[in-house]
Amino acid sequence: MTISTEQVLSALRNVEDPDLKKDLVTLNMIKDLSINDKNISFTLELTTPACPMKDMLKNACTNAIKHFVDKNAEIHINITSRVTKPADTSQLNEIRNIILVSSGKGGVGKSTVASNLAVTLAADGAKVGLIDADIYGPSVPTMFGLLGAKPSARETADGKTLILPIEKFGIKLLSLGFFADPDQPVPWRGPMASNAIKQLFNDADWGELDYLIVDLPPGTGDIHITITQSFPIAGAVIVTTPQQVALADTRKGLAMFRMPGINIPVLGVVENMAYFTPEELPDNKYYIFGKDGGKELAKSFDVPFLGEIPLVQGITAAGDSGEPISLDKTTPTAVAFGEIAGKIAQQIAIHNAKSVNC
Repeated sequence: MTISTEQVLSALRNVEDPDLKKDLVTLNMIKDLSINDKNISFTLELTTPACPMKDMLKNACTNAIKHFVDKNAEIHINITSRVTKPADTSQLNEIRNIILVSSGKGGVGKSTVASNLAVTLAADGAKVGLIDADIYGPSVPTMFGLLGAKPSARETADGKTLILPIEKFGIKLLSLGFFADPDQPVPWRGPMASNAIKQLFNDADWGELDYLIVDLPPGTGDIHITITQSFPIAGAVIVTTPQQVALADTRKGLAMFRMPGINIPVLGVVENMAYFTPEELPDNKYYIFGKDGGKELAKSFDVPFLGEIPLVQGITAAGDSGEPISLDKTTPTAVAFGEIAGKIAQQIAIHNAKSVNC
């Protein structure tokens, strides 16, 4: 019996993307379908290279074809991705998604989370940029081993000068720490700081990016308002630690994104320093700062809980050495960051689909 294109597509209509709640054919995720006798090949185009369900969807496609078409079919599936974007990205056309990494309080590891998310998404194959918008305490130069580095610039055909982000580990990086003396304070008033941050967006040659991650300062100040009201934001990730003193401030930071005039999707909560694990006892967990604080916060605001990051010496050592811990995917911490990055990409795809269909 000859297998037809219609038979294969009909079978694949039984495979639904669990996030977008539609079948893969309707979502136009099936590309380059080719049939030669019992050999069936096609490309499955996902919404992100960090999709945590890619293996599940691939297996579901194989099972659907064998069940509805021919149990003896030889099926070859190539997985690619095309990162989606919100309905309104008119201000920054080549940047598909801007992700804010925020915390209500300093010292909770927000910059560590932002850096490792960038590393993880880039390693998965996404085009990633990272802006260090923590103007008064920039950490990116240290965390990426770029202390003393200075970006270069180029002139456009119309005479405009564009900053060229520094590239490392496959990530395009900009920080005000690249332009300031690391030993000198930055005593800027709000308008000066806001204008400087806008330049990192508008006056830089970012090129095409799937994700631009922005490491915000702690709290809820001028920088937050400037960025959220000046650029199309795909969503915000909230970082906290489990103890109540951090959670109290984090609640305010999360609530800010839901204020009228801001109204940015909260992609979820990351609990950093969730527990301590000694290197010599990797299976032991000591909840020295309390337990499940981030999980309860996410529940109270009805947003996803993205995961826990343990407190381990390796994170500090990696950050200080300029090589974020997620570069070594074999470590448990890198695995945790990988799962969180996948969930964030998942949430962005869901919110983007809603914005397009509104």
